[in-house]
Amino acid sequence: MAPPNSGVHHISNPCIYERKSRFMKWLGKLFKSGSNRGGARGGVGGRAHPQLLGEENVVWSAPARSVDDRSRTGKERGDAIALAMAEDWKQPSGCSRGTNDQDLARSLQDTLNSSSFPSHGTTQCCPRNLRLCSGCHRDIGYGNYLGCMGKYFHPECFCCRSCGYPITETEFSLSGNDPYHKSCFKELTHPKCEVCHQFIPTNAAGLIEYRCHPFWSQKYCPSHEHDNTARCCSCERLESRDARYYSLEDGRSLCLECMESAIMDTGDCQPLYHAIRDYYEGMNMKLDQQIPMLLVQRQALNEAIFGEKNGYHHMPETRGLCLSEEQTVASIQKRPRIGGHRLVGMRTEPRKLTRKCEVTAILVLYGLPRLLTGAILAHELMHGWLRLKGYRNLNPEVEEGICQVLSYMWLESELPGSKGMPSTSTSAASSSSSSSSSKKGEKSQVEKKLGDFFMHQIAHDATPSYGEGFRSANAAVSKYGLRRTLDHIRLTGNFPL
Repeated sequence: MAPPNSGVHHISNPCIYERKSRFMKWLGKLFKSGSNRGGARGGVGGRAHPQLLGEENVVWSAPARSVDDRSRTGKERGDAIALAMAEDWKQPSGCSRGTNDQDLARSLQDTLNSSSFPSHGTTQCCPRNLRLCSGCHRDIGYGNYLGCMGKYFHPECFCCRSCGYPITETEFSLSGNDPYHKSCFKELTHPKCEVCHQFIPTNAAGLIEYRCHPFWSQKYCPSHEHDNTARCCSCERLESRDARYYSLEDGRSLCLECMESAIMDTGDCQPLYHAIRDYYEGMNMKLDQQIPMLLVQRQALNEAIFGEKNGYHHMPETRGLCLSEEQTVASIQKRPRIGGHRLVGMRTEPRKLTRKCEVTAILVLYGLPRLLTGAILAHELMHGWLRLKGYRNLNPEVEEGICQVLSYMWLESELPGSKGMPSTSTSAASSSSSSSSSKKGEKSQVEKKLGDFFMHQIAHDATPSYGEGFRSANAAVSKYGLRRTLDHIRLTGNFPL
């Protein structure tokens, strides 16, 4: 294949003179310089290949010389040739030269004027005083640039706001005035499932649909609600692919954070139980009877609920029960040991509960964190106190509501400064909590967060008896105090307005 036209015509059979004149030496230099310039224009590297970034972007090429500049340069060269010829004719008569020098010079002059410069199409120039790069804030000058969003960039300065690398694809994403690679923008904005760690898929309508826990803000694919993904029985969070939960023997799962403070057997729970009884006594609500307390498995609790005639139970799963009937219950006497990610080796012992008063026993699910176990105990002890003090035939909203208030108040005493609803504690409760808190060590941030969640559960419960009942009872206690509210319930069976 023939090489590209360099823009300069080379003579294939040049005239050979016996002696080179000064004119011919100058002419040789002229041919050499013209050939170099022509090659620079016509070679492969003479033009940069612009890059287009999107339909709205504009690419400008480097400007070429104008036609007037080329004609002026050609005229100057013709004048130089004529001047050189005149100087050559002034040489002494003894210097001989070929007879065709003058004709050859004229021919070369016509050739240079007509074909020594290639023809150029119309090119767009970028005025130096109008183009500043919005990336490096320097003058773009004579070179390729990109126009986008009313701004101008060097191609290497048009970079992704996220990763910092230049955007070379024909499509990109915009957020405000910030450009992004499409992949980087998806990584920043498309929600990922916190269970499987994949991008949450779109539904049939093309919308991103996911579930989000109201307290923990854990986002996950809707499919994980039905694919047997483990859920912590305490904090309700789903098990992620990079964190294994512990499996309890009764089929429940427990996350690692809840496992840190979990109470596993009846003996371990006795100090907490006595501390909550002391809390009641500090509010002048002493329990006159010694009510047995047992930690049990889920099956034993469900069987006890089936045999219980009184009371209203929180569904779908009850975690505590105040018994008023005589029953035989399997109590956990030896805490299980950890075997891999399972708790095994639990020992239970059947215990016959006889009725000596209005309350037979208090049952609580084993394996729950200390604060949740204490909140359940505070709730069930209030049921026992109401029955022992002769509060009869209360409707579920009133009885469960005031029991939830005592549970919430105990959590408040354990977590001073927690972010919950307005405090329901009376002055007596505050003094009791301050004395009991001084006996306890400082809680970890994990336990404090769990305590906030348990308070959130009570405050935002959606059920009529536990949720609406708590909010009505909390409003009454906040307005009239706990003692006056209880007196009003004894007389009327309802909360004071």
